[in-house]
Amino acid sequence: MYKLLIRPIFFLFDPEKIHHFTFSLVKVLSKIPFVSSIFRGLYKVNDKRLERNLFGLTFSNPVGLAAGFDKNAVLYNELADFGFGFVEIGTVTPKGQVGNPKQRLFRLKDDKGIINRMGFNNEGLEAAIEQLKKNKGKVIIGGNIGKNTATKPEDYTADYLECFKGLHPHVDYFVLNVSCPNVSSHAKLEDADYLKELITEVQKLNNEIAMSGGAKSRPILLKIAPDLNNTQLDEIIELVAETKIDGVIASNTSVNREGLKASEARLKEIGNGGLSGQPIKDRSTGVIKYLADNSNKAFPIIGVGGIHSEKDALEKIEAGADLVQIYTGFIYEGPSLIKRINKAILKK
Repeated sequence: MYKLLIRPIFFLFDPEKIHHFTFSLVKVLSKIPFVSSIFRGLYKVNDKRLERNLFGLTFSNPVGLAAGFDKNAVLYNELADFGFGFVEIGTVTPKGQVGNPKQRLFRLKDDKGIINRMGFNNEGLEAAIEQLKKNKGKVIIGGNIGKNTATKPEDYTADYLECFKGLHPHVDYFVLNVSCPNVSSHAKLEDADYLKELITEVQKLNNEIAMSGGAKSRPILLKIAPDLNNTQLDEIIELVAETKIDGVIASNTSVNREGLKASEARLKEIGNGGLSGQPIKDRSTGVIKYLADNSNKAFPIIGVGGIHSEKDALEKIEAGADLVQIYTGFIYEGPSLIKRINKAILKK
């Protein structure tokens, strides 16, 4: 029903406006008695064989929602009813910010892709904390954190630490988002020496919170771009080995435009931004396979990028992903995709 009826109507409207409308619609529907139970009955697969134990957490199933969808942690309780094994909120920055000028979100229908240059638009750390206090415990929550656009390079780490400390009691794991192409002064975030410094400082704070009697230490993952070459991927493998960070998410959106069906005129009209969806599927899977093969599967990998079918998800898992996340595929295929992937995993 989603692809035949709902999606064609949604796709008539501006992507960002329909995103907010959908949030409001799901919120309202979920307040109607028994609707949440109906959603769970339609989409959730309850089977112990789907459970995955990674970095001290037990995921009810390996299919999660990637960051960027529920930026402000306002819908994670309702999204859990669609069958996700985990939901990643954010990217959260210390201060709220409006992001880049609109229009900043574009569909590439023929490619089953999306280009965005949102610019870490979110309501800020305190707003996210207030929303996370409403957690009903339905699903594992990841906290994707980043820096404010106006932050000076010498203060980047302070931004990450502020978000980490504030969200620590409220999320189950953290993701350091250092690979989004839609933020300013991006070069420093790709520097291996800086990444080592950032990870070390975040790990230090993580240990201090645990030692002080606060919540136990949280797993920390690094989200990387799909556009890294083999030399850069080797650096990531070395970085993980040296810092002992808990895992890697591969991958973020891409700045590469090769092989798209969209015309040059259309791409020029859209301009810059990160590409997600089917066009980056193979690139993302290639990154996963390279990391897994060349590290001898030394660390957990969450695979994301271009998952629009059961086959796409299984390819990621076969390449070396322990868990998978969807985003653009959720928009194009609808919530039934989660159930279909979990069913396919059970058949393997």
